[in-house]
Amino acid sequence: MIRSLLAAALLVAAPALAPEAARAQDNIPVQTAPVVTLRGLDRLSGELTEFQVRAGSSTTYRDLEISVAECRVPADNPTGDAYAYLTIKDRRATEPNFEGWMVASSPALNALDHMRYDVWLIRCSSS
Repeated sequence: MIRSLLAAALLVAAPALAPEAARAQDNIPVQTAPVVTLRGLDRLSGELTEFQVRAGSSTTYRDLEISVAECRVPADNPTGDAYAYLTIKDRRATEPNFEGWMVASSPALNALDHMRYDVWLIRCSSS
C-alpha cells in the first residue's frame, strides 16, 4: 500500500520536476572544442586504440566510419564532462549503428551497439 502511494506521488511530481531539470541544464555555459579523443576496442583481439578526430570531420576505425559533428565541454571547466555528437556506421551496413550524443563520463548512457567493436568518448580538447 505504501509503495503504491509512493509510486503515485512520484508519477504526479515527475512532470513538475522535469522542466526544472531541463532549465538547469540550459543555464550551464558550454564551449565547443575542435578535437575529440575516442577510444576503440576490438572485442575479438582485445586491442585498444586511442585516436583523435577533428569536429566536423570523419575517420575510419577498423570497419567503422566515425563522424564527429560537434564536441562540447563546460565553459568554466574545459577538462570536465565532455559530450560529442557522433555518427558511427559499419561500412557494410546501410544504417548507422550509432547516432547521437555520447557523454565521456557515462559511455554506457548512450552507447554504440556493435557486435565486434566498442567506441567511446574520452575527452574534447582545443589541440
